[in-house]
Amino acid sequence: MKISVGQLNYHIGNFKRNKELICDSIARAKSDGADLVIFSELCIPGYPPLDLLDRLDFVEKCNQTVLEIARECNGIAAIVGSPTMNNSKEGKKLYNSALMLSEGKVIFTANKALLPTYDIFDEYRYFEPEKRFSIFDFKGIRIALTICEDLWDEQPFDNEFEKTRLYTISPMEELSRHYPDLVINISASPFAYTKIKTKNDIFISKARKYGIPIITANQTGANTELIFDGASKIVTSKGKIFRCMPFFEESVETFNLGNIFSGNIPIQDPEPETIALIHKALITGIRDYFRKTNFTRAIIGLSGGIDSAVSLCLASEALGNKNVKALLLPSRYSSENSVSDSIELAKTLGVDFEVISIEKPFKALEELLEHAFSGLEPDVTEENIQARIRALILMAFSNKFGYILLNTSNKSEAAVGYGTLYGDMAGGLSIIGDVYKTDVIKLARFINRNSKIIPEDIIVKPPSAELRPNQLDTDSLPEYKILDSILYQYIELQRPADRIEIDDSYKNLVPKVIRMINSNEYKRYQAPPALRISSKAFGDGRKMPLAAIY
Repeated sequence: MKISVGQLNYHIGNFKRNKELICDSIARAKSDGADLVIFSELCIPGYPPLDLLDRLDFVEKCNQTVLEIARECNGIAAIVGSPTMNNSKEGKKLYNSALMLSEGKVIFTANKALLPTYDIFDEYRYFEPEKRFSIFDFKGIRIALTICEDLWDEQPFDNEFEKTRLYTISPMEELSRHYPDLVINISASPFAYTKIKTKNDIFISKARKYGIPIITANQTGANTELIFDGASKIVTSKGKIFRCMPFFEESVETFNLGNIFSGNIPIQDPEPETIALIHKALITGIRDYFRKTNFTRAIIGLSGGIDSAVSLCLASEALGNKNVKALLLPSRYSSENSVSDSIELAKTLGVDFEVISIEKPFKALEELLEHAFSGLEPDVTEENIQARIRALILMAFSNKFGYILLNTSNKSEAAVGYGTLYGDMAGGLSIIGDVYKTDVIKLARFINRNSKIIPEDIIVKPPSAELRPNQLDTDSLPEYKILDSILYQYIELQRPADRIEIDDSYKNLVPKVIRMINSNEYKRYQAPPALRISSKAFGDGRKMPLAAIY
């Protein structure tokens, strides 16, 4: 028996395109001699559909599309993910279902039992959890069909407060009582660079524990800030990875079940290094955000700093250099090197750029406010005025020429509020808003791995906003290596101040940094969506009250 795995990039609500992707893959799998082809969780509407699931017409369109795909399943079966109606008088109105299609019909349904409500997930908002478990016999193979979290009832959490076992029921434990020969798991699992090993370990431990091979089908591509890595896996009954499909790429691969059962492991390409995966994830996120919102062109404010330099490189690679515009907006405090380095980078990338000094509007505003500010020393007010002038010019170009403004703030800055609301925090999409400053430097080195693209001066010079004479980031912040260590432990690991591990000489910085994080929630609340590459990103995955003192 042959089984194909379809690892595809779905577009939420684009039923026509999703159906074409699935049907084309069914045809390809059939030509490869497959008996069954597997697709990912909620592949029919695309994941995550969020409150579109509250619309009856949306769910009806899902059902209609399932039946249309079922008619294409002649001589081959397919497993797809879709919402289905809960016909009971009790509970939520929908199930998150895996449907097996064959010869024009739905011949088996498995509903998701474990509905995550942590991080970016809120599935219990929409779905009723399944409480009964059964397996399905297909061509003499007893299949346990599971959906994402149903296989992940035991998992380690970064947060020290969380239990290892999050749920009171184990679907796999229930299904194992029916003696399945094979576990199939369909998922829509977003990428997080800290979770790659965790995912592998979950599949490996389950395969070993029950002595059953596991085939997974995960979504790839990006939807708004969520990036899905694909990397669908086949694990043998002894817990050996038989195959890991490509990261961040669409792929349809066919496997002989006999080879999986025998446990003979083919030679695998080595897993890419973490920074390479982060780079590929961000490229995927930018490209899909533009494709799926029907925009084609981006504009970036290029400052001469490493954040905007890395962002310009990512945007240029994702969208093509002809679709990216760079504006250099120097002030009286901009260094000569910042301008010349930015011009060199833009020319190297072949990106169109313009230099527009903000001195005239800055002077005009100083004169306008001179009476009101009489007798007061210049402070952060004047610094923020410069940032907001830049945002005004960038948004003028966006409005006039149809560009999307890409925000270039990093996660370290966003965490402590080191940015100007309605100024350098403006934008339609934040490219590196989930990337700590120390990792931005690693990305710059990765971009330069084969040839010098980003000028070395941009990478090595001390970071500065250049909003006042001789300004450095370290005037206001700890050096980024120390800051990022504190931020990671407080945000991702959610450790309290007294449990943050740091050299004794820096202990006094911990309360200060935490105060900065907590007091700047209102800024992050108004920030653009940031491409998510970590296990705890700002935005939907981290819900904090604005009016709180804790």
